[in-house]
Amino acid sequence: MSTASRDARRRRVRGPSGTTGAVGLLAASLLVGCAPVQGVLDEVPQMPGPRVTDLVPSEAPMTAPTGTGILSPDGFDAVQRMAVRIRNVGCGTLTTGSGFAIDATVLITNRHVVEQSDEVQVSTYDGRDIDVATASTAALADLAIVRTVEDLPSYPVLADADPVRGDAVTVVGYPQGGALTVTSGTVIGETTDPINENLGQVLVTDAPVEPGSSGSAALDEEGRVIGVVYAKNAAGQSFLVPVSTLRRLLDDTVAFTPTQACEP
Repeated sequence: MSTASRDARRRRVRGPSGTTGAVGLLAASLLVGCAPVQGVLDEVPQMPGPRVTDLVPSEAPMTAPTGTGILSPDGFDAVQRMAVRIRNVGCGTLTTGSGFAIDATVLITNRHVVEQSDEVQVSTYDGRDIDVATASTAALADLAIVRTVEDLPSYPVLADADPVRGDAVTVVGYPQGGALTVTSGTVIGETTDPINENLGQVLVTDAPVEPGSSGSAALDEEGRVIGVVYAKNAAGQSFLVPVSTLRRLLDDTVAFTPTQACEP
């Protein structure tokens, strides 16, 4: 498909009143998982460290995946099809994040990846663009739902329960808006969410993540989703919204609201 045709097929996410939504950077409080083209990213406030200033190209290179982590070859083949790259165009900036399908036309990512978006662009690991219909965000946790017009290639199973300390974890996403990347580690504990205090407990792992990893699926050894990456700290530890919280919010019909437009 030509670039012009592809651009013509992209749909803009509209705000609740029909106005074009927009999202750029979230000022100085933007979470570490989302990679911007302009601005800086703060570490988790509870564990401060040097700010990240890496720049991310607006057109990310399409390169080969980097390993399979703890997954079997068959398991990796499935998860790479369900992982998507997300770009946010709005407010004069472009940010990148990651996401994953939970059914044929629904993606999960982070709130800070899609809120106040002028245009949300979604592409698969093999470079195919997926038209976006709507995006909604949760107030309680850093989670968002993106609904697509077209069917997504694959989607995983959500685990029935949260992992425990010592359980293996694999993170599948698009750090720096680049190639699909797999990193592995273990769950090292729980902590009170240092950003959204009302959320309660979140998971802490030693699986490496980078700006742009926001919204990545964290998987167990069977390829089931056990959490959603949303931040990291200066020590290189990653923070996950646990699958129990994701399930609870998905069951709540009023937990997610449409994204808002950029403020003038």
